[in-house]
Amino acid sequence: KTFISVGIVFFVLTMNSCQCNRASENNAQQAIQTKTEAKIQVAILLDTSNSMDGLIDQAKSRLWNIVNTLTTLKYKGGEPQIEIALYEYGNNALSPQSGYIRQITPLTTDLDLISEMLFALKTFGGSEYCGAVISDATNKLDWGNQPSDMKLIYIAGNEPFTQGKVNYRTAISGALEKDIYINTIHCGDDSWGDAGSWRDAANRGKGKFFNINHDEKVRYYDTPYDTRISECNEKLNDTYISYGSVGIAKKESQMKQDDNAKSISSANLTERAVSKTKKVYDNKSWDLVDKAKESVTALDEVAEAELPAELQNKTKEEVKAIVVQKDKERSALQKEISSLAKKRQEYIDEQVKKDAGKTGDDLGKAISQSVIELAQVKGYVTEK
Repeated sequence: KTFISVGIVFFVLTMNSCQCNRASENNAQQAIQTKTEAKIQVAILLDTSNSMDGLIDQAKSRLWNIVNTLTTLKYKGGEPQIEIALYEYGNNALSPQSGYIRQITPLTTDLDLISEMLFALKTFGGSEYCGAVISDATNKLDWGNQPSDMKLIYIAGNEPFTQGKVNYRTAISGALEKDIYINTIHCGDDSWGDAGSWRDAANRGKGKFFNINHDEKVRYYDTPYDTRISECNEKLNDTYISYGSVGIAKKESQMKQDDNAKSISSANLTERAVSKTKKVYDNKSWDLVDKAKESVTALDEVAEAELPAELQNKTKEEVKAIVVQKDKERSALQKEISSLAKKRQEYIDEQVKKDAGKTGDDLGKAISQSVIELAQVKGYVTEK
């Protein structure tokens, strides 16, 4: 009997220990998931009717600033995955059957693709159906389903929110069921924003309402740090090693998006360079250096035929050594850009204080300011 009692006690203690270990493992796993699964998903719905050229220009001008704002957000110590989607609506060159709506990109981490598509936009005609485009984005984009996910729709335009067969109230209710906040950016006279139900739509969607002058030129600040950041950016591009069927085209696109950013302003190119130092600028689908960070065997998964011509006759060890060297070069350049970026931002903040009240709202400011406010509701914190 004594032997049986001791055995039972040992069994119970062992089971308790196992349960504690499993609980500890589960907690640790949950902590890992919290850090890796949180998403910030932003769908930008742009009116591309005839009168919206200024809005498109602002979107081009502010893309990288918006990205850099998103990267300051952290969730329980982790860096959330950032995905952006683009829609256009109100363009009569689009299909009438679609309601003059086009999903330009799905929710994606491919920031160069977002830039490429933005710079390809053209305006034409005008039949703007806000309810329909919100409904389309709500139902056709791949939204996350974790409590930690922050899901935002930004719709910008100038015609009444009430147009079209899809009632905007119904569309917004559908979005809220998926925990998607609706933010509205009215372009034009403030009184029309109220009369056209843009403010009401934001209120119903638990988001923010903005009224902007979409024809206003975005104001930039040249700083003493821009030239060096640009030089580092050029060297940074040389650390990318393309592979696979899309590698060459994607590397060319990377250079093209630099040119596109620079065509707006040198400050815009600088903002893009800063974005390239962030985790969100991930090109593992075509760059060997980013690919190698997936796992210790990631490079072994790349067939020799997928490598660039200059690497195809090298051994796997030689290829890995080249990738490691490029990674070191990239890390050093990113570190320098990040350091210069902090000084640059301090300089800009001082200039903004001096110019207080001299600059109006624009698309980028509206999105960046509201993202920070809405992030706090979801438990995100801002780290610079």
